[in-house]
Amino acid sequence: MTENTKLTTRQSRAGVRRLASGALALGLAAGLLTAFAPASAQAADTDLGADRGGWTAKVRRTEYGVPHVLARDFGGLGYGYGYAFAQDNLCELADQVVTMRGERSRWFGPDGESSDRIANPDSDAYQLALLRSGTVRRLLAEPAPLGPTGEVRQLVDGYVAGYNRYLHDTGVNRLPDPSCRGKGWVGPITADDLWNILYDVNTLAGTAKSLVANAVPGAGATSLAATPAPVRRATDTPDLGSNGWAIGRDATRNGNGLLLANPHLPWVGSQRFYQAQLTIPGVLDVAGAGLYGIPFLQIGHTDGLAWTHTSSYSDHATLYRLSLAPGDPTSYLVDGKVERMTATTVPVTVRAADGTLSTVERTLYRSRQGYVLADGWTGEQAYALRDANADNLRSLNEWVAMGRSQNLDQLRQAQRTYQGAPWVYTTAVDTSGTVYFTDSAAVPYLPDAQLTRCLVPSPWETGVLDGSTTGCDPGTDPDARVPGIFGPANHPALTRTDYVANSNNGPYLTNADAPIAGLPIVYNAAQQLATRPQLGLRMIADRRAGTDGLGAPGFTLASLQATMFGNRVQSAELDRDDAVALCRAHPAITASDGTRVDVRAACDVLAAWDTRADAASRGTVLWQAYQRALAGTRSRAWQTVPYDPARPLTTPRGIAADNADAQRAFADAVLRLAATGVPVNAAIGDVQRWAGIPLHGCTGEIGCFNVLTAGPDSGAGGGTYPAAGAGAPHGSSFLMATELTRQGPRTRTLLTYGQSADPTSPHFTDQTRRYAAEQWVTERFTEAEIGSAPGLTVTTLRR
Repeated sequence: MTENTKLTTRQSRAGVRRLASGALALGLAAGLLTAFAPASAQAADTDLGADRGGWTAKVRRTEYGVPHVLARDFGGLGYGYGYAFAQDNLCELADQVVTMRGERSRWFGPDGESSDRIANPDSDAYQLALLRSGTVRRLLAEPAPLGPTGEVRQLVDGYVAGYNRYLHDTGVNRLPDPSCRGKGWVGPITADDLWNILYDVNTLAGTAKSLVANAVPGAGATSLAATPAPVRRATDTPDLGSNGWAIGRDATRNGNGLLLANPHLPWVGSQRFYQAQLTIPGVLDVAGAGLYGIPFLQIGHTDGLAWTHTSSYSDHATLYRLSLAPGDPTSYLVDGKVERMTATTVPVTVRAADGTLSTVERTLYRSRQGYVLADGWTGEQAYALRDANADNLRSLNEWVAMGRSQNLDQLRQAQRTYQGAPWVYTTAVDTSGTVYFTDSAAVPYLPDAQLTRCLVPSPWETGVLDGSTTGCDPGTDPDARVPGIFGPANHPALTRTDYVANSNNGPYLTNADAPIAGLPIVYNAAQQLATRPQLGLRMIADRRAGTDGLGAPGFTLASLQATMFGNRVQSAELDRDDAVALCRAHPAITASDGTRVDVRAACDVLAAWDTRADAASRGTVLWQAYQRALAGTRSRAWQTVPYDPARPLTTPRGIAADNADAQRAFADAVLRLAATGVPVNAAIGDVQRWAGIPLHGCTGEIGCFNVLTAGPDSGAGGGTYPAAGAGAPHGSSFLMATELTRQGPRTRTLLTYGQSADPTSPHFTDQTRRYAAEQWVTERFTEAEIGSAPGLTVTTLRR
């Protein structure tokens, strides 16, 4: 009997996935792949052919265009992944590259904006200054773990070559996507482009590009009163943060571990996800989704581990007030000594309407704390933004290491080694049914005593530190990979066997029975859930008790999926009846503008509403308008039950029927809908659509678990932002429900906007229609599953 035929039945059923133990030499991998692939797929799907050097990859496409990339090494893996991505979204990545090169105004003129909604000239100035600083090149020159590992460098180089191969073979003038077909701004990309994209993603939570690009010495005094805080966290935007649940063996019916991934990100632009499976036999086998322009997956699962990310509420960036030297607004004092800002002048090329090009110079200023901002720069003081991720190019190292992990110990080791998570929490589970939560992201090392001592008065609610003394600089944690951040020993973390969860909130209530207390203030540990109770934790409690109508207590894969699409609305469950009592008692209310409003019809709509956000639910639209009006009131005196730390899942709540603000807000909501032509009984699917498809879900600000915000015409112009005022789609994007069994993972997925942003692609709305019908896609992970996919296509690439 040969060695191959001695493999166990369990290994045979799972094919390559079972063979990825790390003990097999790569030279044997091709033969093992062939031995255990289904007969109909052996030659076409898994045989990579003789190793003649260079890169070889197979791209197997299953339903909904999901690519399963098979390669011998990381260079080949990147080659296949880059080629597959370019087939679906070349125009999107080409647009990102134009942004990273600081060429948006050159190609698109000064009036447009980048995918992160920054005006083209501001975006260009920021990117050109970053390129001139040499920051990314310097980080690339570092040895691992600070710089990229050899495998990661190969992955990036392969991805670039795969993208360029598709572009070369297809030709710019024959690209399928009309948004960039034949355009002069489309061309080959370089590895530097991808590294700059990665750096841009890593620093997403710690930059203020427009304020940096428009900073003028001494000119910011007049803008303070009307300007919001320049630094934003997830707490400032309720729809950011996402849902991530890891359900342990004590909370499931069969003792297996489950994971729910539900990131809330834009449906357009560079923060879209792309779904794939990446396989190097004996080395790596991971399935999930990654952001555009990053050649690996950020959310996913292996044979024994599943994980997801949600937005961290920690302070990743810190504002410092600089005390300027007398008579010189570009110099500042530190410990009594004068230091000069670094001024970088960059030429921004701008295309006029007639196609002519001109150059406009912008000067950006940098202090020892980071870039200087436009707001608040007077003759006496200025403000600078220090980003804890300013030297972080480690994230791709970490994600690749996580993608090779088979258990929580290996995941923790990956995070300790690289410390590259930029601004995200991690929630994970392994086959033992143990669950884990951590905020391992880069957070400035500012212990509470130092933070409190260094706070100075600020025109914003955001805390500002004293930049005139080195005593307020971030310190160094002994186990931190780089200076200035907290090390792993201080990271918030929780390991359980029942559940850990994060749903648009800080780390404190990761588990309702085991609050994570005693954390430094910069981790937002003091966050009180006084603005919104946590529906996600209530949903978990209801499922464990079996009181949610989904059958016997305890989670299963099916009930996890059903829970995700329950479309529950926390604020409505707690306060709808109070609102109905208010409008019944006051059928006519005077609005803020003095208009007398008959609210009886609206009251009837709320009374009949099922408090859900299903596409056909009538009342969700009105409730969103009312909650938005309530949020704008002068005080929260209308709330009858304040926040109670002993009851964090059901407080605060209540609306006082006799409160004038609550009454006026109801009338304002009815008037607002009328002004926009929306009936008070409109279904949520009537007002939020993607390419004409009605969408369920609602805004996070009203406590909706399935967050989805869109306009009535979103997606009508393809994967671009809709016209001004139409509403940018945002929310549930890549959904993944995974059960880790001893026989292997069972996974259901849904990429809500499909694999392609090209409106001519069959994969532009195919999964959106499934989302609208609340239907999931069964993932194909094993070689047997991939080989038996209807309509399977196989592309073999060699370089």
